[in-house]
Amino acid sequence: MMNTPLLLTQMIERVEKYYPNKQIISRTESGIHRFTYKEMVERTRRLASGLEKLGIKEGDRVGTLAWNHHRHLEAYFAIPCSGAVLHTINIRLSPQHVNYIINHAEDKVLIIDSDIVPLVEAIQHQLKTVKAFIIMTDKEELPPTSLQPVYHYEDIINEGNPSYRFRNDLDENAPAGMCYTSATTGNPKGVVYSHRGIVLHSMALGLADTTGVCERDIALPVVPMFHVNAWGLPFAAVWFGTTQVLPGPYFTPKILAELMQNEKVTITAGVPTIWLGLLKELDEHQYDLSNMRSILCGGAAAPKGMIKAFEQKHGIPFIHAYGMTETSPLATVASIKSENDRCNKEDRLEIKSKQGMLVPGLEMRVVGKDGEVEWNGSEMGELTIRGPWIASEYYRDERTKDAFRDGWLYTGDVVTIDEMGYIKIVDRTKDLIKSGGEWISSVDLENSLMAHESVFEAAVVAVPHEEWQERPIACVVLKEDEAVTKKELLEFLEPQFAKWWLPDDILFMKEIPKTSVGKFLKRTLREQVKGELKKV
Repeated sequence: MMNTPLLLTQMIERVEKYYPNKQIISRTESGIHRFTYKEMVERTRRLASGLEKLGIKEGDRVGTLAWNHHRHLEAYFAIPCSGAVLHTINIRLSPQHVNYIINHAEDKVLIIDSDIVPLVEAIQHQLKTVKAFIIMTDKEELPPTSLQPVYHYEDIINEGNPSYRFRNDLDENAPAGMCYTSATTGNPKGVVYSHRGIVLHSMALGLADTTGVCERDIALPVVPMFHVNAWGLPFAAVWFGTTQVLPGPYFTPKILAELMQNEKVTITAGVPTIWLGLLKELDEHQYDLSNMRSILCGGAAAPKGMIKAFEQKHGIPFIHAYGMTETSPLATVASIKSENDRCNKEDRLEIKSKQGMLVPGLEMRVVGKDGEVEWNGSEMGELTIRGPWIASEYYRDERTKDAFRDGWLYTGDVVTIDEMGYIKIVDRTKDLIKSGGEWISSVDLENSLMAHESVFEAAVVAVPHEEWQERPIACVVLKEDEAVTKKELLEFLEPQFAKWWLPDDILFMKEIPKTSVGKFLKRTLREQVKGELKKV
């Protein structure tokens, strides 16, 4: 067989050739903008040439601090297709972590949204390698800034070469992108993605039994483009000629619902907190989302009650998936097998609430204390994965040795695997609750609490216990204008769990602290819970 390289240049050149008239709908600070792929590719060529004029060479890192919009999409391809490395930076991290990430990656140029300029200004004198700043804005004039030297993104586009030739002579194993995980302790950890890995991951997104992204789709990636490359959707969508709807900054559930309705969106992706907000909007107002063929949900376990509400109340198919920054991220998808087609609604819901089956192209093991666990849906072990879009190390980080061993990524997620091959996340290794020598899954308790009609969000954490080592405490946020007592919630849980699994207490809160990507921040929550219990 021919040994031809797998490069991102193939993706953008294909959409330019075969789908020049398909659209990118981009919401920015000034409203909705529409571009054809032909226009987008020309702007991408101009940006690539402009970066070269600024001194960017093969292998140099170019950082982006930006929302989901057309300019960020242009940077997604201009940077790696010129041989440099796209470094998407999570703008929701603390200034200290943003500073660490930029210096650790040794970014040479930063491309920044205008509203994020103050964040960069606050740390600019600590940045050791950055030589230039490019500001993205709809306005003709740049905002007042102390950043130097600074350039207007549109000036670089206007002065760039529309005939710039993308690099087709790159090594497919060369770095194309990098992201940093928001580590629960210590500094964020860097993950580098190769051209080959991104191409193969994009191909996996197009498989019918994963997400089935295709040319006919209208895709709305709600997951930020600074979080694991918006789960790879922008890359796959460009390659396949998919219409893209980019929601821009500071969107609300109402804005998302209107975009889905007005642009006839067929597939969207985001974390559970996004979909809980959208579900509330759909319950309160009428929208026509009849074109929606699937909501893709990942980043944290989706509550079973939320899946049921989308599918059975609103008629929107729900796809539960699992992955990590280290897995590019698609690793498993909870698709229904043909042999399960005749299952009743509750059995289908049970399957959809799991994290699903391994995506073709990857390998996995579930490892317990005595080796690989049985496929019986009850024995627990740590999920380990390997494959062509799975990271092999952290970027210049000694923590590599903890997560990557014997050619496998040790995910830190404790799962079960059933006879059908569906995995279910029981917990993170650090979040499992050990009570009297037995394990309690905080995830199972959380999902059951969120199935109660009055509960909006629920998180369960462990607190130290003199006799039992650890005991679960539940933290609950109620839906607006809803009321329920602690006793009623415990009675709701009783038929579902052994008595010793039930939380020792339920604390009602206004909100649950979350990470920069919308996951429950258990470390902070534990401290809050300890403080509340001391008051009692």
